[in-house]
Formats: sequence, structure tokens, C-alpha cells
Amino acid sequence: MMPSLPQRAALLLGALALSCGSASAQVLLKLTHVPATTPVTDTIFVAGSFNNWNPHSRAHALRRLADGTHQLSLPAGLGTVEYKFTRGSWPTVEVDGNDAQIANRKTDLTTSHEVSAEVMAWADQKGGTAKKHTATPQVRVLSATFNMPQLGRQRRVWLYLPADYAANPSRRYPVLYLHDGQNVFDDATSFGGEWGVDETLDRLRKAGQDATGTIVVAVDNGDQFRTDEYIPWPSAELKDQPHQGGQGGAYVDFLARTLKPYIDAHYRTRPDAAHTGIAGSSLGGLISVYAALKYPKVFGAVGAFSPAFWVCNDSLRAYAKTHPAARTTRFYFVCGPKESETMLPLMRQWRDELRAEGVPAANVAFSAPPDGEHKEWFWRREFPAAYRFLMRPAMKAMSSMPRK
Repeated sequence: MMPSLPQRAALLLGALALSCGSASAQVLLKLTHVPATTPVTDTIFVAGSFNNWNPHSRAHALRRLADGTHQLSLPAGLGTVEYKFTRGSWPTVEVDGNDAQIANRKTDLTTSHEVSAEVMAWADQKGGTAKKHTATPQVRVLSATFNMPQLGRQRRVWLYLPADYAANPSRRYPVLYLHDGQNVFDDATSFGGEWGVDETLDRLRKAGQDATGTIVVAVDNGDQFRTDEYIPWPSAELKDQPHQGGQGGAYVDFLARTLKPYIDAHYRTRPDAAHTGIAGSSLGGLISVYAALKYPKVFGAVGAFSPAFWVCNDSLRAYAKTHPAARTTRFYFVCGPKESETMLPLMRQWRDELRAEGVPAANVAFSAPPDGEHKEWFWRREFPAAYRFLMRPAMKAMSSMPRK
């Protein structure tokens, strides 16, 4: 979820060292203790900045040895990395002894020969104090098993309704669709922290900075399927990974042809593209841009937070030549200059190409705060500015209406 190093080099180096026995220096990652409740049949994985935070990467599965430890060798060439241990999915990520999420582990592989760690508890095995839920009353789970016919799967979908939704039965609202739903509203379900979208929208409304309000629909990622669903084509950059992408088209079809029609039929929306946004971070930013290219008459506002263009940039650029963005579509790009070697250059490239293809400068916002990181705290901080830009037409329309 949160690649913060030069992803391309990291993944290629990792695959080479792990699958081909590279002669480069190796660092032994060792788990010396896991909870006694850990099922003996479960495999422990490490998910981190070096594998796109994939919780089920077979190349990063630890081997259980006779002495009870779990071990994996990582190439020192990865440099400083962040990571967590899982049992194959984010619902089974490690937590502390009170069932609270922990900060990402961090170590510099270039200065270590062996890194030892202990897992105190697993998120799916409640043994202490339950995690605190932070979602506001306007948030509810629309469905824990919403059907995705294009993918043959089911997924949890969250719904946020503006505080005045029930009190204004004649008002219709714009809609913003967000990926990685686990991280949008609730700290208890998040990995790496939540965006606090509900608190942000409530605060903007109370401050008089959001007269219209917006319905927010957040779709959980599919854990090990996240990479597959958020990348439109199999990625050459991920050729040595178990999940290489290629299902992004079906995922976007689900959003445009199944989920959006359902939301429009059951809630008072403004269903036109000008009032329908889509946004996400990392691969979520990538798939949001793709969605606007594939469905320009559906999604008219795109929030690309630290977009991971690097995984399939050439394919996406080629696709844009035959599926150009609508000139009325609004794009909000934001990343930190130090997130990776390619992050800012590729984001700048997309800004320039969209403008060259006819998207007006006023419809393309571009921000690169120097302290930006590939983490939820950064995206949470940047969300209010992105939201105001993306929902600008609705805000203008509402402010121009005569007051009774």
C-alpha cells in the first residue's frame, strides 16, 4: 500500500536476490517469537516498501525452521525499508499486546547483517483491548459482501452521507468514490492509519467551506488481490511477483457499471460526470486516472495521491492516446518529491500530457510538498485541498443558488 522507496529498483533487486540467488549481500530477517495461537499451518509473510505492501507475496514468505524461528533473506541493496508481518492478509497483520496497530517497522538493510523481531499478537485474534473505532455517525457499512460480478468476488463497501442528508429530502449530492476503503474512515480497520475523510467533511461543513456536502462511497481493497485489481494490465515491473495486475479493467467496470448504478438508484445523487469523482493513493491513484480515461462520461473528477504510474506507465500512456481524457475532467495530482526517483517526474509528465491533449490548466491541479511521504498521514493532510478542487462545480452551483 505504501511504497516509499524507488519501487522499480527495489522490486527487481528483491526478485533477483530471492529467486536467483544473487551474490549481493543479504540480510537475515528473523522472527524469534510469534504468538502461541499462531496456526501451525499458516505462513508468515513480510509486507513492506520493497514489495508494494503486498501481504501475500510468496517471494516474501518466511520459512519456519526447526528451532521455531521464521526466517527470510533480503538483499542489502534495498537500503532503508519499512515493513510489517502478516499471515497472508491485512486482517491478519501483526498488532501489539493490546490489539492496537503498531507503527511500521523500519530498518536500514545496508548496515545490518541480521534483523530480529517478535510478533506480539495478530489482528484477527483478539486477546486484549479491542481497537478503537473512529468512524463518525454519518458512516456505515453499505454491505460487507457487495457482489462484484465482473471479478467473481465480494467486497465490503462503506457509505458516508452528509449530516443534512435526511433533513433535505429534495437535495441531490455529488458522489466521491474512494479505493482502499479500510483506510478511509476507521482507524480500527486501517493499515497505516486512516484518512479521516468523514471528520474532514464534517469539519468543512461546520466551517462553512462545503455548502453542498458529498456522498462518499469507499470500496475495500481485496488484500492479496489489490495489486491485480488496481493495475489495468499485467505489469512487466512485477513479473516476478505472484500478483502482477491485469484486472484493473474489470474492477473499474464494477465501479462504473455495477456500484455506481446501485448508488444512483438508492440515494439522491447528482449522477452526471461533473459531480462524480474518484480518488485513491499509490495504485489507487493510478487506477483512478485509468477510470477517468475508460469512462470519461462517468468520472469527471480524479484525485491521484502519490500515483504509482511506474508499474505500467507506457501501457497507460498508450491507452490515453486512444482513450483521451475529457477536457472537462478535473485532475488533482499530489506527491512528495522524495517518495521515489520516478514519482514526481512521472506525475509531472502526466500533468503536461493532459494539458497538451487539451485539458485546460484550470482543470489540472499539481502539488509536491517537500515533506510528502507515501503514507496515510500525508494523504489525510492533503485530502481537504483535493476535495475542494474536485468538487468545485458543485460548490459553485450551490453558492449561486438563491437563499430562502
